[in-house]
Amino acid sequence: MKEFLRSLAGSLVALTLFAGLGLVLFFAVMVSVASMGSQVPTVPKKAVLIFDLSTNIPDSAQDPDASQAIQKAIQGGQEEGTPLLTLIKSLERATTDKDIAALYLTGNLRPMGYGAGYGALVELKEAIRVFKASGKPVLAYNQGWSKREYFLCAGAGTVYCNPMGAVEFTAPQAEMLFMAGFFKKYGIECQVTRVGKYKSAVEPYLLDKMSPENREQYSKLLEDLWGDWKSSVAKDRKLKPEDLQKVSDEKGLLSASEAKQAGLVDKLAYYDEVLDELKRLSGKTEKDVNFPQIELSDYAKIDGGSHGGHNRVAVVYAEGTIVDGDGDGNQIGGDRLSQALRKIRLDDDVKAVVLRVNSPGGSAMASDLIQREVIATKKVKPVVISMGTVAASGGYWISAYGNRIFAEPSTLTGSIGVFGVVPNIKKLANEQGFTTDGIQMGKLGQPSLTKPLSEAELARLQSLVDEIYQQFLQKVSEGRNMKKDAVHEIAQGRVWSGQEALKLGLVDELGGLQDAIRSAAKLAKIEQDYRFDLPEAPVPPMERLLKLLTGAEKRKLINGGLGDQMRAGLERQLRLLNTFNDPQGVYALLPFEATIR
Repeated sequence: MKEFLRSLAGSLVALTLFAGLGLVLFFAVMVSVASMGSQVPTVPKKAVLIFDLSTNIPDSAQDPDASQAIQKAIQGGQEEGTPLLTLIKSLERATTDKDIAALYLTGNLRPMGYGAGYGALVELKEAIRVFKASGKPVLAYNQGWSKREYFLCAGAGTVYCNPMGAVEFTAPQAEMLFMAGFFKKYGIECQVTRVGKYKSAVEPYLLDKMSPENREQYSKLLEDLWGDWKSSVAKDRKLKPEDLQKVSDEKGLLSASEAKQAGLVDKLAYYDEVLDELKRLSGKTEKDVNFPQIELSDYAKIDGGSHGGHNRVAVVYAEGTIVDGDGDGNQIGGDRLSQALRKIRLDDDVKAVVLRVNSPGGSAMASDLIQREVIATKKVKPVVISMGTVAASGGYWISAYGNRIFAEPSTLTGSIGVFGVVPNIKKLANEQGFTTDGIQMGKLGQPSLTKPLSEAELARLQSLVDEIYQQFLQKVSEGRNMKKDAVHEIAQGRVWSGQEALKLGLVDELGGLQDAIRSAAKLAKIEQDYRFDLPEAPVPPMERLLKLLTGAEKRKLINGGLGDQMRAGLERQLRLLNTFNDPQGVYALLPFEATIR
């Protein structure tokens, strides 16, 4: 027995030492990889600047939770994408960099969250145009062009397509996933209160198809987006919008040769032929194995820091769904953002603020908390709003009091309306053998997942929703200097494009983030001497994981073909349900969770 125990003890010690050594080696590798990723690259002479579009383009660096960081680190994934403003400033700097010979764009965008939307692409497109105007060559190549990348690159110097490739030219379409049938089948009920005939965020839980009002607003919205897309591309390709409409109606998806014949691409070429051209532009020959190059994401790391003079314009990012509390990395926590604004308000070195909004809204209480700080900040320094791809409902709530509001023509904005939703799973629970019982001392009780609301409780929730809607109207009326009745006429939860919002008085000017920064500097009377900080650089997954595992950063763990599309739709709706954490159960959220493509 003693020999057995001695042997067992020895084995346990050896196992412990082995596990410990493995852990030490694991952390050593992680530290090594993380340190390698933080090295500043250099630019070779006559380098081609490579803009690989196979990424997301967020407004600010995303902050993944632990499970996401682990998954990306294991898979060798890269960071979530370089922030928009960093890319723009890097492209601008490259126009005068004597070591940059040309710009090469390739790859298919991978939008995540609210990144890489058309609001961002409009600004990137202008930066590419400025680079092209400097006289340096611009080449864009893809085997297959989707509408999103084509919109961005249509005006590049030379647009290539693989001879066996294709160009997507279908008109935009929108799809919504309706879950009412699923809920009914499994005994789940959604008890809803809402204000505004266009406030259709809850329709997926109640209906099996679009309401007439939702179909109406969608049709107008897609008409505006498609019209802006055609106008922009027609200008790039020196064609007429009606010509593009004809191509879309008759072809939809064009082969490479059809796209060349229609004037949508300049040349058909294989990848090796494009590489030979890039070699030539960098001073190499076809016989050379490689050519001097640098990725735009790496080039951006060389610059960093601030831009401009002494007076600071602070740029604050509100990207994601608005939730109560701090929120996760891809959410706008009401507490977290209001604290950031408060800190900036009390900082005398900050002379003006730009709030970049890319959000469909969310919690009404969290939105109001943020808006309160916007109002307080506006009293001591200018606050200018820059709307990205979407700034609707709660996203508009936090924007309404800005000194000036900028939007892109395709920005989804407005959606001035509110709703309340209380799930009830009593039937589902009963069918599985679960029952509940209890005592309630008054006529009105707290909402419960296992007890349907009474008529009196539902009426009370509706009255709260009505009251908050009236507050929303009043706030927009004050912020935009409009009559309350006039706001109600264009509200009722309806979503407008940026160009329509301009006509309606919901925004002041069409323009991007840099336009908003210039406007803020002008309002603060510092336009001759100001600077602004670029967003923080994205942290590589391995470095993020190292911080999480060593306790340097505490975050909670969250579990993270046609089947994939259906699963993605379900997950999107369930994630949306997970953001319903408003203490009163009242939300100012975009009236649909739809896929537009």
